[in-house]
Amino acid sequence: MYKVVSCISGQCAALTGQSSCLTSLARFRLGSGAARQKSAIKYCTVDIPEMPPCSFKPEEYKGMSKEQMMEIRKQNCNPMTTKITYLKKPVFIHQGYMQWLWDVDGKQYLDLFTGVATVSVGHCHPKVTTAIQKQLKKLWHTTNIYIHPELHEYCDKLAPYLPDPLKVIYLTNSGSEANELVMLMARLHTGNFDIITFRLTQLTWFLPNKQTMCPDVFRGPWGGSYCRDSPVQSIRQCSCAQGACIANKHYIEQLEETFATSVPSQIAAFFGEPIQGMGGAVQYPKNYLKEAYKLVRQRGGICIADETGFGRTGSHFWGFQGHDVIPDMVTMAKGIGNGFPVGAVVTTPEIAASFVKASHFNTFGGNPLACAVASSVLDVRTDLLISIDVFEKFLIKQSGKEPLPPEAMSEILEDIKDMGVLIGKGGVYGQTFRIQPPMCITREDVDFFLAVFNKAISGYTDRK
Repeated sequence: MYKVVSCISGQCAALTGQSSCLTSLARFRLGSGAARQKSAIKYCTVDIPEMPPCSFKPEEYKGMSKEQMMEIRKQNCNPMTTKITYLKKPVFIHQGYMQWLWDVDGKQYLDLFTGVATVSVGHCHPKVTTAIQKQLKKLWHTTNIYIHPELHEYCDKLAPYLPDPLKVIYLTNSGSEANELVMLMARLHTGNFDIITFRLTQLTWFLPNKQTMCPDVFRGPWGGSYCRDSPVQSIRQCSCAQGACIANKHYIEQLEETFATSVPSQIAAFFGEPIQGMGGAVQYPKNYLKEAYKLVRQRGGICIADETGFGRTGSHFWGFQGHDVIPDMVTMAKGIGNGFPVGAVVTTPEIAASFVKASHFNTFGGNPLACAVASSVLDVRTDLLISIDVFEKFLIKQSGKEPLPPEAMSEILEDIKDMGVLIGKGGVYGQTFRIQPPMCITREDVDFFLAVFNKAISGYTDRK
């Protein structure tokens, strides 16, 4: 498991994990062969490192020019596609293999964002590719009004990974579909309407639901740099009594205030990710979800986990297991199909039985091709026998919690990209570097990224 944490102005820096680069007072070998130590600002300055070897050779690109693509993008693509392209110089992707991508000019990149945390076992993984080809020759599509083996094989394979009583599966095309579906199911089952989400949850997806404060121990009003449960400190000097958490107490009180002032006495559901993703890789105080789930169930609601794990959290297969809770419903997508559009809702037999009160049909959900892909991904994920934690990177000003301005984030991201690594960003203010690699990365890849990242940070601080 790796975690990268730092402050930009020299007040604090910590790099913790299992890599030779990961020390708070790092020693790095420079291009001249000399060794250098830096402690005032604990970032290492290194020559641009050599990219780890890759035996795969991409095909030569012979398609339309970059100029043609940009003209089509301008004339025929919705402007939203341009809005979400946050790199100043876009990357024109041509081909991928495992953790690597190549652009149309043949430049190679280490992909540590994986299509927004989606390509979980690697681009064009041979076993997944073989499964797709095999299914394409047999049957692309039929709907679930018929019975076909691929759907049942996948459900039978996925169910054992979930704890009882989470055993009933409904397949969709995406996480958004799955999330919309669980809200419908929660309202049908409880007879109530109001659903509570965190304020950092993407509002456009979940309106008109009620919002409660996200229990962020780092940027929120409670917790801070010495919080024992904070994900951004390697040294814990929490002043709370052992077994107690002042931050958790206050965030639970705020949730209770939401119940008292913003919703009826009975609610439909509480919806939250075990670890915030797009909201900024936020981890909650210990026991928060356990106490929150208890309060929700006392008010007739069910607890929904928008799952961020699926083998990525290090110690547990599911993110919710790290909180020692069992939700009533789980949604998942992205990495379960390694980039192929497939999502799932998993719930209890009791809640699933309430779903038949409505009529619902999904044309493509659970089609043979999607199920074959998802099944192969599950096999490959098991074969890897490793878990890679979601990298988290909080880059802040000396004031402690004020995010860097967008232009600074953009500048650092651009430098990292130019050195051959692709990462993303997230958080309300775009202040979090999102580094979510495929599970096929190697120690060499991690060391290469850390050297590149440190080079980009030191370059920014030098220019500043």
